[in-house]
Amino acid sequence: MKIKTAEFVGSAFNESQYPKDKIPQIAIVGKSNVGKSTLINTVLGRKNLAKVSSTPGKTRGINFYLVNRAFYIVDLPGYGYAKVSKEMKKQWAYNIETFLNTSKNLKHALLLIDIRREPTEDDFMMVNWFSFKNLPFSVVLTKADKVNKSEANKAIENICRSFNISSDRVIVFSAVEKTGISEILRIFEEVIEK
Repeated sequence: MKIKTAEFVGSAFNESQYPKDKIPQIAIVGKSNVGKSTLINTVLGRKNLAKVSSTPGKTRGINFYLVNRAFYIVDLPGYGYAKVSKEMKKQWAYNIETFLNTSKNLKHALLLIDIRREPTEDDFMMVNWFSFKNLPFSVVLTKADKVNKSEANKAIENICRSFNISSDRVIVFSAVEKTGISEILRIFEEVIEK
């Protein structure tokens, strides 16, 4: 797939602000600071489309990016960041849950996990939710340039065992080394062809 156009459409803080069209959506979910914005920019070949911050918890609304006028990438707020108020955490959880429960156009989810970390309770919750909703998902192990090949293989095995999924649903991604991009683009392609 060639990325011809990619534009930020807007941030939604409630259901009334979601796009009203029937264009397929692919959700990007994961912990705060796992590299969601970096992945979006790298895969779409745009430097500053999604704002990258070293401060966890920067994405507060649900951000919609329209790609090739054919599908949306939906960047959900990162979860699991300790330094925000309980109130804010509740609001994020509510925003994520509302979107996942109400979007009629959600076709696939990419769950991002730092390759150096164990999956969190929140990650398991997301996987359970995907299974419950019969939503196809893939796990993207980010920051792969921080580990060697054997550590990467161990991480893949661990994810497959933890989530009871096959290795073809796990993508090893590095923005630095530009690995995993073609696999992610293939998922985008499959989604719009369905």
